[in-house]
Amino acid sequence: MTQRQKGALYMILSALCFASMQVVVRLSREIPTMEQIFMRNSFVLIVSAIIIIRKKGSLFGPAKYQPYLFGRSFFGFLGLITLFYASSHAAQGDVTILNKLSPIWVTILAVVFMKEKLPKIQIPALALSMVGAFIVFQPSFESNPIPLAVAFLSALTSGTAYTFLSFFKGKVDGLTVMMHFSTFSAVASIPFMLKDFVVPNFRQAILLLLIGVFGSLGQAFITYAYRFAPASEISIYNYSGIIFSMILGFFILGEPVKFTSVIGGALVAAASIMVYVYNNRKNRQEGDENQK
Repeated sequence: MTQRQKGALYMILSALCFASMQVVVRLSREIPTMEQIFMRNSFVLIVSAIIIIRKKGSLFGPAKYQPYLFGRSFFGFLGLITLFYASSHAAQGDVTILNKLSPIWVTILAVVFMKEKLPKIQIPALALSMVGAFIVFQPSFESNPIPLAVAFLSALTSGTAYTFLSFFKGKVDGLTVMMHFSTFSAVASIPFMLKDFVVPNFRQAILLLLIGVFGSLGQAFITYAYRFAPASEISIYNYSGIIFSMILGFFILGEPVKFTSVIGGALVAAASIMVYVYNNRKNRQEGDENQK
């Protein structure tokens, strides 16, 4: 198996784990959101700390990068709250589709704050993604639109957090960023968790444990995926999460697969494929020119 194939496989496994986590969040929705978030991040915190200590790395990163690390952790925390809330109250396929809009916000924020150039292909891709998101919103007009609006907000907050990740390349180790984020989220959730704490029964305790396990595995798989291959080559496979969410939602939660959700998801995925093909073609052309 080539490095690229390993990267693609790990990205697909990551998407499956995160889709599974969302389903478990829905199954345990009688447990308050903050309690779910605390459990998820405590698990990641412990795993990250063990690995970092063994590697003799930095737990929380250099002092000069702390403002940026806190920014990533804060917006990542908001992204978790909105994602968990939406997962508890809306169809899993719809939540995943709207959450996958985060690359749009990464692109926009990178242009505004990091002064990156906007490739021409991004303009139609962004438009196509927004049309797909609007189509997904359509069914909700018959019921409560708030959960899907929160899912859309999760894409914005997650996109802001991912923009910070671009800044950390070559500056802060990925595990340190995970450690900082999980610690911040676990500590920040404690006051809210204690206010509405629910003592879990055996079934709920198992579900909370699964949230931690799936969340940790998803984070680990996506971290190693980017080590095996460049993001431009494997990020497209992350959109398999849309399919996984719809399938798991149908078989485990009994959620119908709506035609509008399929169309909306296809448009969001198509926009990503456009960018993926464009970047690969551009990279090959640049490689050919360098060989001349």
